[in-house]
Amino acid sequence: MPTEKARESLEAKIEALLFVHGEPITLKRLATLSKTSEEKIKDSLVSLRQTLAETKRGLAITLHDGRAELVTSADQSPLVSQLVKEELDNRLTPASLETLSVVAYLGPCSRALIEYVRGVNSAFILRSLLIRGLVERKPDPKRSNSYLYQPTFDFLRHVGLGSQNDLPEFEKYRELVRSYFEGNERVEQENG
Repeated sequence: MPTEKARESLEAKIEALLFVHGEPITLKRLATLSKTSEEKIKDSLVSLRQTLAETKRGLAITLHDGRAELVTSADQSPLVSQLVKEELDNRLTPASLETLSVVAYLGPCSRALIEYVRGVNSAFILRSLLIRGLVERKPDPKRSNSYLYQPTFDFLRHVGLGSQNDLPEFEKYRELVRSYFEGNERVEQENG
């Protein structure tokens, strides 16, 4: 039987992973990252879920189909709805424009790549762009439980483009990114 301190430590790890991931994540992946069993992950998620509910926190945990996600609590939905509505009613922020540019030029691309390029967590901004209909996500065929983001037809139509390839200097920037990643891969192979 795990000690109280070990249980709390595992709950803290899970909470941090769910926060940073920003999307549903499998219990198996949580177990691998936490170096523990899926059963312990499930028990800790149930305990953490109960703690969040009992202490009337602004966050909750959703468990569904072998996956978990950190979400806002139902009690806070009016406040969160107000924020989202204001975000959608306002012009795009510089951070939103930056994220949209990364998706437009690199899409379809993973959230991890977007965050690597930007250097910050982009989950909320991507969600806002999804709601606005400027980007769309589809399952990543190479990685289960992961998504690829790309510009929508509405975005292309809104900016007056026939296709993603019509973006200014599209091929130039794609080639720069491609050569950057190929160069880093070569350096890793030489040093590894």
